[in-house]
Amino acid sequence: MGQNMTDRAEYGLVTPVDLARMSEQVAQRLHDFLPFTPFVRFATLSDRVGAEVLVKCEHLQRTGSFKARGSLAKLLSLTDEQRDRGVVAASSGNHGLGVAHALDLLGGRGIVFVPENVASVKVDAIRRFGVEIRSHGTDSGAVEIMARQFATDEGLTYISPYNDVDVIAGQGTVGVEIAEQLAGAGLDAIFVAVGGGGLISGIAAVLRQHLPNIRVYGAAPANDAAMVASVRAGQVVGVEARPTLSDGTAGSVEPGAITLRLCQSLVDEWVLVSEDEIRDALRFVIDTEHQLIEGAAAAAFAAAIGRSAELAGQRVAVVSCGANISARTLATALIE
Repeated sequence: MGQNMTDRAEYGLVTPVDLARMSEQVAQRLHDFLPFTPFVRFATLSDRVGAEVLVKCEHLQRTGSFKARGSLAKLLSLTDEQRDRGVVAASSGNHGLGVAHALDLLGGRGIVFVPENVASVKVDAIRRFGVEIRSHGTDSGAVEIMARQFATDEGLTYISPYNDVDVIAGQGTVGVEIAEQLAGAGLDAIFVAVGGGGLISGIAAVLRQHLPNIRVYGAAPANDAAMVASVRAGQVVGVEARPTLSDGTAGSVEPGAITLRLCQSLVDEWVLVSEDEIRDALRFVIDTEHQLIEGAAAAAFAAAIGRSAELAGQRVAVVSCGANISARTLATALIE
């Protein structure tokens, strides 16, 4: 097949094996710019779940989120001319911050489209890198469509938060690191928060090459679970979204997203978590580990806590995907 991976992705031909190979390759390049994040046992969480729970601390990654990986991987795949001409991203915050950070490292200019209701702390962080912000509507899925069309009209490169094989491979480097940090030890299950599905697709594609029997759980807020609904429907569908503390996973899925097929094949089970469960997990991690996480990360912790009965005695991983939560949102979550 003479097509490159991006072309193959457009035709639905990229396989998990392809993605795992890409993640292994790009991991070497990302390590020149980004640190390994800790993969450590959370003792009190392990006691609560009744299992050995290891946490991949992406909330300690540069920009405060795993999104730094996929954004940088995509920017590294472009030429200097493409970066100088400009890139366009659509984001609920973390992806835009990742793109801005990558541009700061590699050079180039960018425009980030965000929903009007995105957390101000994330918008302010993007602006500090000198990237232009454009706000439109409240649905991140609609913003993605608008941003992609703008990039096409202006001859700029669009960087999707998840619907891009290079971005997914970059997110998959989380799995590359986990495999290395396990140092040959086993892992029974992993919990990952899911919005557009790029993170879980990349991680699962990699880990299945090393741990073929691992059980992959996708965690999503019950208030806004577009990917879960799409997987169950067998096609991208919209949902009637309600507000959620897990704003990093909020929003609809882009029509034709390659992550739908990947999630269908790679995710074993979906766990919908309530706002009370997300809030409880957020408080629990802060109170017991004294580490700041955002709502999307708390959703993954909540899913693991909710499945304690079936995880008893196992070795389990939770991906703590980010820490970008505003003081106002945090205060509200802690006192309600």
